[in-house]
Amino acid sequence: MLKLTGKTAVITGGNSGIGLAIAQRFIGQGARVFIAGRRQDKLDEAVKSLGPAAEGIQCDVTSSEDIARLFSLVAEKVEQLDILVAASGIGGGAPLYSLTEEHFDKLFATNVRGLVFTVREGVRLMKQGGSIILLGSIAGKVNPAGYGTYSATKAAVSSYGRAWSKELTGQGIRVNILSPGPTETPIFDGVSTEVRQSFIDKIPMKRIGQPEEIASAALFFASEDSSFVTGT
Repeated sequence: MLKLTGKTAVITGGNSGIGLAIAQRFIGQGARVFIAGRRQDKLDEAVKSLGPAAEGIQCDVTSSEDIARLFSLVAEKVEQLDILVAASGIGGGAPLYSLTEEHFDKLFATNVRGLVFTVREGVRLMKQGGSIILLGSIAGKVNPAGYGTYSATKAAVSSYGRAWSKELTGQGIRVNILSPGPTETPIFDGVSTEVRQSFIDKIPMKRIGQPEEIASAALFFASEDSSFVTGT
């Protein structure tokens, strides 16, 4: 039996990488999915690949107006939201001595501010039994050298998730955080061979993860299989 039949999901960052893989998995399990992303051309490509159960809505999560418009459009089409996946995010390294205000502001605007206000707006459409899934990173715990700002944004994601899980439990809404290690996504495209190998050397499986593997964990959090799990 399909695990998400009759469910509606919104996935920010759903036009590529882990977000797209999650959309594919959710649709395969019976969900109706709205994906959001900044680039309309990439959204159109993603929706075409996902099929009729997917709809794309252009949204830059650094814009409060875009976030409000995203959920307003979703509310026009569905009565309630069952699953929210906040997967929009950007990466990039910058050692302390070369850190710029622009780099700092860009990462925090997308990875933290965008995520916070995506959840604030999305939760208004959720009712009893909803599931919120935040995309963190192992970097929020292991703190690789040169990636202090990125790591700080992902530590913030985990912190917010744990707090929200306590705030929303009275509404029956679960909040969990996916914190994958290095995964084959567009964020990894600009990483040098040397840095890539340094990551692989630290991974027990001795390879980069695949988005589909992370999507399997997202399905667990989205479905009733994790009905007793929140804040983890």
